[in-house]
Amino acid sequence: MASYEMKILAAYLLAVLGGNSSPSADDLKHILGSVGAEADEERIDLLLTQVKGKDITELIAAGREKLASVPAGGGAVASAAPVAGAGAGAAPAAAEAKKEEKVEEKEESDDDMGFSLFD
Repeated sequence: MASYEMKILAAYLLAVLGGNSSPSADDLKHILGSVGAEADEERIDLLLTQVKGKDITELIAAGREKLASVPAGGGAVASAAPVAGAGAGAAPAAAEAKKEEKVEEKEESDDDMGFSLFD
C-alpha cells in the first residue's frame, strides 16, 4: 500500500478513535488537510466504500491475521528447501549455518561495549 493510502487509512482511524463511528469524506479531508496532506477524492471514496457497514475492531482483527501470514525477518533463506539435486548434504549444512548464526547473535548480545549501568 502506498504511503498516501496509509495516510487516508490513518485519517479514518483517527476519526473513529475520536468518536466518529462513520466518518465522511469531508471528515477525512479535514483531518488530512490539518496535517498538510492532499485529499484525493477517489481514494477516499474507495476506502469509505470498502469499510462501509463494517466494525472497526473486526477490520483491525482481519488486518492482524493478514499481517501474521506475511514473512518477516531474515530467516527465510536458511529455512528454504534445498535445491533439487543438491543431495542430502545440503540440509545438514543449512542447519549448521543456522546454529552458527545463533551462537554469533548470542555473543553479540552479551557484549555491552564497555558500558554498564551498574559500574
